[in-house]
Amino acid sequence: MSASTNSEKHELILLSESPYDTPNPNKALDDPEGLSAIGGDLSSTRLLHLYSKGFFPWFSDPDPILWWHPEQRCTLNPDHFHISKSLKKAIKKDQWLFSVNQEFESVIGYCSALRADKEGTWISKDIKNAYTKLHKLGYAHSIEIWQKNKLVGGFYGIAMGNMFFGESMFSLVPNASKIALKTFCELTKGCGIELIDCQVESDHLLSLGAKKMPREDFCDVLEQLIPNIKKNSVLISIGKKPEKQPI
Repeated sequence: MSASTNSEKHELILLSESPYDTPNPNKALDDPEGLSAIGGDLSSTRLLHLYSKGFFPWFSDPDPILWWHPEQRCTLNPDHFHISKSLKKAIKKDQWLFSVNQEFESVIGYCSALRADKEGTWISKDIKNAYTKLHKLGYAHSIEIWQKNKLVGGFYGIAMGNMFFGESMFSLVPNASKIALKTFCELTKGCGIELIDCQVESDHLLSLGAKKMPREDFCDVLEQLIPNIKKNSVLISIGKKPEKQPI
């Protein structure tokens, strides 16, 4: 079922009950840019399927679930992460530690709470439950940054095949989220992750080395990097080590 727009090219799809229902990304709306579908649910099967096709949910309660596929995708090649002089100084100045998958629920909780305090958040209770379930299934992962045994920054996202879909990050102290991303980019060499999806561009992400990629190219990359939906066993293995590692 679809709702027609002013242009025959674009349409907004109402998702069916099937978790494999897939909109055509090339028919995403221009206004709001990238909106492709509405409805469905946040089941693990649907989330993994739609992520593998380049869609992601982004909505605020009490709105229905909205699914997006931007014309220009913000992506980061881990090898192209840009570390500024100021970030190098910050890393040398203090003692930083990192861990993987040790505090997933705390990370997503901070990402939600800090945004709610500032501009509002899409990371609702339902979103937190859905991604925590994906974490327990071995698909969603968190990177945590510590100072003196205190969690001060990090981010979370979904790993499938050789792709990582970044969702949200937070910092309780300056530079913590940047250090989390830098650390993850270094870890990707051993995890087989070749590209990080940052979804929507921002000056912050572009300053760290992210680039815009046309939708068509992004879809082609997904077909290459996600030949089948499987867990990233290396990230799971790293997360089984309870000790924190120095940056």
